[in-house]
Amino acid sequence: MNNVLNVSGYRFVPLPDASALRDRLFAQARERGVKGTILLAEEGINLFLAAAPGDLRGFLAQLREDARLADLQVKESWSEALPFKRLRVKVKREIIRMNHPAIRPSAGRAPALDAATLKRWLDQGHDDAGRPVVTLDTRNGFEVAYGSFAGAIDWNLRKFSDFPAALQDHLSELQGKTVVSFCTGGIRCEKAALVMQEAGLQHVWQLEGGILKYFEETGGAHFHGTCFVFDEREAVDAELKRS
Repeated sequence: MNNVLNVSGYRFVPLPDASALRDRLFAQARERGVKGTILLAEEGINLFLAAAPGDLRGFLAQLREDARLADLQVKESWSEALPFKRLRVKVKREIIRMNHPAIRPSAGRAPALDAATLKRWLDQGHDDAGRPVVTLDTRNGFEVAYGSFAGAIDWNLRKFSDFPAALQDHLSELQGKTVVSFCTGGIRCEKAALVMQEAGLQHVWQLEGGILKYFEETGGAHFHGTCFVFDEREAVDAELKRS
């Protein structure tokens, strides 16, 4: 019986007090039996958590009492057992490492594309302006091996911080196309879309909520395989069930 709630989410928002916030969130999560990982940095928060539904939703309600985190959105899935063994709350330099300090999503996002619109564009083979659409996988190569969008561009990244250099190597291939960057939950493709804008590409989108949200809202159309997740489930299918 799937009675364990799993959530993942992130928010780019200035958190200069990340160290103090770490102690408070750790105590609140531990009190409710929440397991998983919370990453904090000056640029925001990133979390992967699991617990009994009431406990986890109670913790998220406490988290959102901080006005900076009131709009934090999470993606939900279910499992039979806790996919994490312990609780970790860490302060990092970046919540997703790119080593590109000029990219600050909290100062302004690239345009976000909802799952239904991406499915429609892939169905018709072009965007609403008639431009060819390409999907760009911003995940690491081993994650892509589990599954990806049909025909997606894959630069076989070893780590996400390799993305800016890989973009420069392949920039000419993306000119004149509508490029939709995607990743597991949205955090990497959000930074990737901003780097592409910085590089001069004009028709760039990020897939809102990443693959997991796309699965939830479309049933996984045009996606082949499963989606790697960073917990003991290893990968989930288009129904967000452990594969």
